[in-house]
Amino acid sequence: MNQNSEIKSDKNDKDRVAVFLCKCGSNIAGPIDIEDLKGRVESRGVAVVEINDHLCSDHGVQELTTAIKKSGADRVVIAGCTPLLHTELFNDAVRKAGIDPGHLHIANIREQCSWVHSDDREAATSKAATIIDIGLAEVGLSNPTKTFEMPVVQRALVIGGGVAGVNAALELADQGIETVLVEKDAFLGGHMAKIDKLFPTFDCSICILGPMMAKVADHTNIRMLTLTDIEEIRGSTGRYTVKLKQHPRYVSTELCTGCNRCVEVCPVDVVDEYNYGIGTRKAIVRHSLDAVPIAPYIDMNNCVGCQSCSGVCEAKAIQYDDCEKTEIIEVGAIIVATGFTPFDPTVIEELGYGENPDVITSLELERLINPTGPTKGRLIKPSDGSTPHKVVFINCVGSRTMRFNRPYCSRACCAAGVKQSIQVKEQLPDSEIYIFYSDLRTVGKGHEELGVRAADEYGIQFIRGSVGEVVYDPVKNKTYIRAEDTLLRRLLELEVDLVVLMVGMDPAPSNQHLSNLLRIPLDENGFFLEQHPKLNLSGTVSKGIFLAGVSQAPKDISDTVAHAGLAASKVKTLLIRNTITTDLSVPTLDQDLCITCLQCQQVCTPNAIRSTNGEKPVINQAACRGCGACVAACPTGALDLPSLTTEQLLEATKSAVRFSHSKPVVVGYLCRWCAYAAADRAGMTRLTYPANIIPIQVPCTGRLDTEILLTAFEEGADGVAVIGCHVQDCHFRSGALHAQERTENLRMVLEAAGIDGRRLYFGSVSASESGQYAKQVSEFISSIVTLGPLGSEATVKTSSKSKKGDGSE
Repeated sequence: MNQNSEIKSDKNDKDRVAVFLCKCGSNIAGPIDIEDLKGRVESRGVAVVEINDHLCSDHGVQELTTAIKKSGADRVVIAGCTPLLHTELFNDAVRKAGIDPGHLHIANIREQCSWVHSDDREAATSKAATIIDIGLAEVGLSNPTKTFEMPVVQRALVIGGGVAGVNAALELADQGIETVLVEKDAFLGGHMAKIDKLFPTFDCSICILGPMMAKVADHTNIRMLTLTDIEEIRGSTGRYTVKLKQHPRYVSTELCTGCNRCVEVCPVDVVDEYNYGIGTRKAIVRHSLDAVPIAPYIDMNNCVGCQSCSGVCEAKAIQYDDCEKTEIIEVGAIIVATGFTPFDPTVIEELGYGENPDVITSLELERLINPTGPTKGRLIKPSDGSTPHKVVFINCVGSRTMRFNRPYCSRACCAAGVKQSIQVKEQLPDSEIYIFYSDLRTVGKGHEELGVRAADEYGIQFIRGSVGEVVYDPVKNKTYIRAEDTLLRRLLELEVDLVVLMVGMDPAPSNQHLSNLLRIPLDENGFFLEQHPKLNLSGTVSKGIFLAGVSQAPKDISDTVAHAGLAASKVKTLLIRNTITTDLSVPTLDQDLCITCLQCQQVCTPNAIRSTNGEKPVINQAACRGCGACVAACPTGALDLPSLTTEQLLEATKSAVRFSHSKPVVVGYLCRWCAYAAADRAGMTRLTYPANIIPIQVPCTGRLDTEILLTAFEEGADGVAVIGCHVQDCHFRSGALHAQERTENLRMVLEAAGIDGRRLYFGSVSASESGQYAKQVSEFISSIVTLGPLGSEATVKTSSKSKKGDGSE
C-alpha cells in the first residue's frame, strides 16, 4: 500500500483560505501598513482577508470563529505574533469553527518582522506579505492533525533538594502524587540551610526549612535520593525514562539513629567546604544536627580507614562495602530546581578576596554569625580571631557587570546586605557599618522598610559609590578601602576591620549537563530559559518539564517558594490525567518506494525506526520525536512528514523567493527549538537586522534535504541560511550535525556548478542567543551584498577571461 497517498493534499485553493491580520495594538499596526498589507494579500487571490485589533483577546477569538464559519473557509492563516505563544488558543478557535488545526498556519509578523524592522515601514510591510505568502503555500498543502493518546506515568521527578525542590516535592506529595526528589549533595537544604535569619522578618531560617526537610524524609509519597546524579533522560511529556546514579554513602540511612558519635570519634580534620573553608570537619560528615537525612556520609578521599566510627556505632549503620548504584525510573513530569552557586570574587583582584583573610563573602558571613557555624555565631576577623569594629559591605559583586559577563541583578543581595548589617550591629552595638551601593534594589514586601530601619534605628551608613580598591598590609594586619562617594563627589579612604562582598548568584554548574539531557535551552546567562517571560515563567519548551526557583533566574527565598509552588501546580494539572493526547508528527513510509537502505534508521537518534531481518523499516510512533531527519536522509522519497511535507517546504521556499521585494533575497531555515526562538527573542528585545532574510520554520535543520536547499537557489535566492541549535546541544541530538554535514557537502556542489559556496550558510545559536542570531544574519546578508546577485560569479569569470584574451594583466 502506498502510504504517501494519505498525506497528499488538494491543490492550493485560495478561494477557501481565510487570512486574518492582527494589529496587536500598535505593535504590528505601527511599523507595518496593515491596510497596504491587506491589499497585497488580496492581490494574491485570497477572497477573505480581515483585520482585527487583538485576535488573542476573548472578543477577538469570538470574531475569528464567527468569521471562519461565515466565510466557509477550510484553511486559515493568522498573521500576528509568534506561533510559540498562542498556538493552542488559535487551535481551539479554528476547531470550534469546524476546521482541523492542521489546516491553520500562524504567520509571525510581529517578533520576526514589525519588532525588528520598525525603522523601515515599507520593508516591514513587504516582508510581512512574504511571510504570509509562505503561510499560504504551506496551508494550501496542509494535512489534518493526527493525535496520539498515551498513558501518563503518575509520578514526578524533582531535581534539586534546596528550598525550591523541597517545597515543590511537598506540594506534589501532599496532593497524592508520588514524587522522587533527587539531590546531588549528601543533604537537603541547599544554601538556605546555611543561613541564620531571613529578611525582612528575621525568622530563623532552619526553623522554617527544618520541618519541611523532616516532612520530606517521612512523607509516604516522597522518595528522597541524595548523592545522586542524573545520567540520562529519554522520552517525552507524560513518560520520561530517567537513569540515576547514586554514589555510596557508607552509612545506612535506614539504620542510622543520628547519635553523631561516629563524627565525635573521627580523628581526621580537613578543611570544611560547607563553611567555605572556615574551620575544619571530619572525614565522616554531618553538617549540623538539623541535616536531612540524619545519617552522615563518609568522605573516602580523606578517610584513613581507622574504623573508629564503626566501633562506636551501636546501630551497625556503617557500611564500608557500600557501592555505586544505577537505577532507571519512569516519571510523567520533571521539575528542575538546581539552585545557584555563589559568584567567585577571586577574579576581582582589586578587592583582595583570597589574599586578604578579612575580605569575606556574604555567605561566609552567614556562617560566622550562625549559631551552628564554625564560630558558634560569634563574629570575628578571620585573620586573628579578634572582634571587628568597622565593617564595610560592598554590593553588586559579580552582578550587574559586563566586565565578568554578568549583566543581571541577583535580586536578593541588597536586602540580604541590609539584614546582615543589622545582625552585625545587634551583636556589636559599638561597631561602625558602611554599605557601599550603586542603587538599592530592595523590592518586596517589607524590604524597603527594612532599609529605612537600618539607617534610622541602627545607624547604618549607606554610601552611594564604588569601592576601587581594598588594600591589605599583612605586617600591620590592617585593611584599607579606597572608594568614591558619587553623591557627595568625594574620594574616601577608610581603615576597616572586615570587608563583606555581597556576591551574586551564578547558575548551577550542572545546568549545562541537564540542559543537554533534558533538551531545554539555557538563557544567555546560563539559567534555564522559561517558555515565556510573562505568561509562563515555570514552563519550558517541553510541556512536561518545569522550572522552580533560581534554576530559572535569581530570586529571593519568598519568590523561590512561590515559583516552586507554581511549577508543582502545573505538574499536578498534567499528572491528574490518566492519558494525554498529543499531536502526532510521525513520518509516513511509502512501501513501494522504500529500497530498505536503512539510512533512516542510521540517523534516527531516538531509535524509533527499526528493521528486522532486512525487512522494510517500522516506525515506533511513541518513540518518534518528529524531527524529520529520516525524511531528509531517504534517497528515494519514501518517507515524508505529514506535519511539514517536502512538497510544503518546496512551495514555501518558492514563495519566499518569488514574493520577496528586498534585494538581495535570503531564505532562512530556522529550527523551531533554538534559532526560531532566538529570532523571537531578538524581536522581544527590539534588536534590528536587515529585512532581507525570509524565515521558514522547520522542526529541525536535519529535516532539510539537498533538494529543498537547491530549490531556493533555482528560484533565484542570492543566499540561503540554515540556522539551528549548537551541534552539541541539538534538541534532537544529531539533527544539527546532519544539517551541518549536508550544507558543507552542498557547498562543494555549488562551487563545482560555478556558484560561490559562501552563499550557503550554516549557523547555530541557542534559544537565548538573540544577539548572536541578529549578528549572524546581519553578517551573512552583508557578505551576500558583497558577493552580489546570484550569477555574479559567472559574470566575474567571463569578465576575467575577456581581459586575459585582450592581453590585459
